[in-house]
Amino acid sequence: MLVHPDKQSLGASVAARFITKIIDVIEEQDSASVVLSGGSVSTLVLAAINESGARDSVDWSKVSFWWSDERWVEADSPDRNDRQNGIDLLDHIGVLPENVHRFAAVGELGSVEEAAAAYSAELLANAQGDDESPRFDITLLGVGPDGHVASLFPDKPQVSLTEPTVLTIKDSPKPPPERLSLSLPVINNSQRVWMILAGAEKAASLGLALAGAGADQVPVAGVKGRKRTVFFVDKDAAAEVPEQLIASTY
Repeated sequence: MLVHPDKQSLGASVAARFITKIIDVIEEQDSASVVLSGGSVSTLVLAAINESGARDSVDWSKVSFWWSDERWVEADSPDRNDRQNGIDLLDHIGVLPENVHRFAAVGELGSVEEAAAAYSAELLANAQGDDESPRFDITLLGVGPDGHVASLFPDKPQVSLTEPTVLTIKDSPKPPPERLSLSLPVINNSQRVWMILAGAEKAASLGLALAGAGADQVPVAGVKGRKRTVFFVDKDAAAEVPEQLIASTY
């Protein structure tokens, strides 16, 4: 776990690491796939990537973007994760339209279940080998104060489901109530999962996750990348983490 002194240095550090790693991945395999999420830390990091002087050193035409979850609302709703991610980064870089794999919105398909099935089919069409989804290169996840990741909330049945690959949520504790989310096995099909937390309100859930709490209680505890899982946090979010687990950056 890497701890930063404040939110601003956290965003800048993750942005710099992201750019460096994406360049490395593209050099190695000629393409890269990234999973984005919503929330304030996503805005923090994506805006820092956009503002970085190294932003255009990435060949964005070789990067594909997916989403960990989405709100089942109209495409132009400010609640949409993909809309905010576009404002923060995607609208400013040379990503190809066919490489932007967004969830369907209200009005584009008839129901949230149809949207889930369509995204499952898109994941499968881009999967490697016998997998049901791509092996994403980097997944960027925020973590809620209750320990939720994507739209997988504590004590909800979706946390423990291994199929289908895309889940529907009808009663989200946070509005809007209807959502779509990748399942934990699909999230964990990522080569690298980077979880980003800022603020004292995240300290309790982070402490529980690192102390061995179960995924049903704290969904973030069930996240594990195929190669690496890293927590990037600010000082406030690390307040309840044992000292021996911290690799400080200041």
